[in-house]
Amino acid sequence: CSKIICNGCNLANKIREIEGSLQQRCPFCRQPVPTREEADKRRMKRIEANDPAAMSHKGIEQYKKGDYQSSFEWYSKAAELGDAAAQCNLAALYEFGKGVEKDGGKAVHYLEEAAIGGDPIARNKLGRIEGNIGNTERALKHFFIAAKLGDDDSIKYLMFAFKEGKVSK
Repeated sequence: CSKIICNGCNLANKIREIEGSLQQRCPFCRQPVPTREEADKRRMKRIEANDPAAMSHKGIEQYKKGDYQSSFEWYSKAAELGDAAAQCNLAALYEFGKGVEKDGGKAVHYLEEAAIGGDPIARNKLGRIEGNIGNTERALKHFFIAAKLGDDDSIKYLMFAFKEGKVSK
């Protein structure tokens, strides 16, 4: 079905299948897990329907293959449609110059877009950037938002900042 669910729901489904000795099924629609070829066909169908999550997933797939240019193209399409994860991944491509020319300004731009879209990893990275340039107050705001979104690294940083006296209750 090409639906994306949270890791907790996926884990709960896997536990249910193991405990009940059940056949592996899609945690969303409960249909049998498709073959690789069938999953690729479904994803392409979702891409044709302009599904940004499917485009972003295709970008991840291409990145893992080492095809950074193709990955960049898929992330760009998904980012244009507002996919925060794709925007965060685009930022990483610009930051490290994979598939594109290295550009710190564009990396920050896409991190900001992803953060606005609710991506906790982007918020954490923005907090680190702000902290590195001395904007401690702004960095802490990013870390607080990322922590509220469940980012473990931001929580750990805030605990450290609290111990150092940089943050109070």
